[in-house]
Amino acid sequence: MRKNIVAGNWKMNNDLAQTETLITALKNQSKTSDAEVMIAPTYTNLWQAFQTLRDSDIEVIAQNMHFAENGAYTGEISASMLKSIGIQTVILGHSERRAYFNETDDSLAKKVDAALENNMRTIFCFGEELSDRKAGNEEAVVESQIKNALFHLEADAFKSIVLAYEPVWAIGTGETASPEQAQDMHAFIRKTLANKYGNDVANSVSILYGGSVKPNNAQEIFGKPDVDGGLIGGASLKAEDFYAIVNAF
Repeated sequence: MRKNIVAGNWKMNNDLAQTETLITALKNQSKTSDAEVMIAPTYTNLWQAFQTLRDSDIEVIAQNMHFAENGAYTGEISASMLKSIGIQTVILGHSERRAYFNETDDSLAKKVDAALENNMRTIFCFGEELSDRKAGNEEAVVESQIKNALFHLEADAFKSIVLAYEPVWAIGTGETASPEQAQDMHAFIRKTLANKYGNDVANSVSILYGGSVKPNNAQEIFGKPDVDGGLIGGASLKAEDFYAIVNAF
């Protein structure tokens, strides 16, 4: 049975003091759902966040990592470095990494491999741009991103992979994705997995939605049969809003 997951991606927000304040606020929230809860602070605050939350039910995860184990990659972080401070899960392929840092399907395939080799769980992100949606190419784009980065894997690897669909066109564009549009794409993603790996694998993989989930729309989005949770951006920076989303299940 696949898990419900709500992961907060803090992006490049919150210094150490702000991180500690937000974590304290998160710990004071009441959880009424069975969803797994994750937060992804910046690199500089991962250790402190992990130490503060190690006895809680909130998992601290990383926003990115490099595919190499070590070497001359200034400014990068390896899977083993993350593991050494207790981090077990990493977000890979976020739309902002693809857009601003030129991450490709090929480089992301290497990152996924590195995560799996280090027994880490991956939240793998993908999604189409506004131009793709307007041209009616959204399914082809999403299918290509998934196949190019993940379909070299054996079926067993998907026990350690969570998928996160990000409709880039619905984030900061003035366009709005409906819960029905989210469900349609999630169903297509699950069908794409089933065509390659079979229904057992497809039905076991959690697929998160990353298109501006808010407290006022989370329940309707999470109520769709193929939506298993959310990858939350801005709303994860406010404890009450984030837990309103967590408790929307």
